[in-house]
Amino acid sequence: MTLDAFWAGYEDARPIFDTLQRELGALGAEMHVTKSQVAFRRRRAFAWAWTPQRYLRGDHAPLVLSLALPYRSDSPRWKEVVEPAPGRWMHHLELSTGADLNDEVRRWLREAWRAAG
Repeated sequence: MTLDAFWAGYEDARPIFDTLQRELGALGAEMHVTKSQVAFRRRRAFAWAWTPQRYLRGDHAPLVLSLALPYRSDSPRWKEVVEPAPGRWMHHLELSTGADLNDEVRRWLREAWRAAG
């Protein structure tokens, strides 16, 4: 699937994603587009971008960033944090605008990228 096909019908999420893609591209992350999400990887996947409107009813942020970190972050910014495997914490962050990708998020992206290598 292409990026354009993935974002068709979700144009409000695309500019946010483009900002995220630039950040992750600068780290050297590889991108893989599937039917349900866009994954970024180093040696293993560490970040996923997806649109809640595909799956959930009601009002949601245009984009969710799911980020695998080797620790549980207690930041109040996370929508949800789960531990799907021992020592691998999945953090879900709602993004409403590209400005939500601030220095704090950039730090988390770098930490997740390093842990995936």
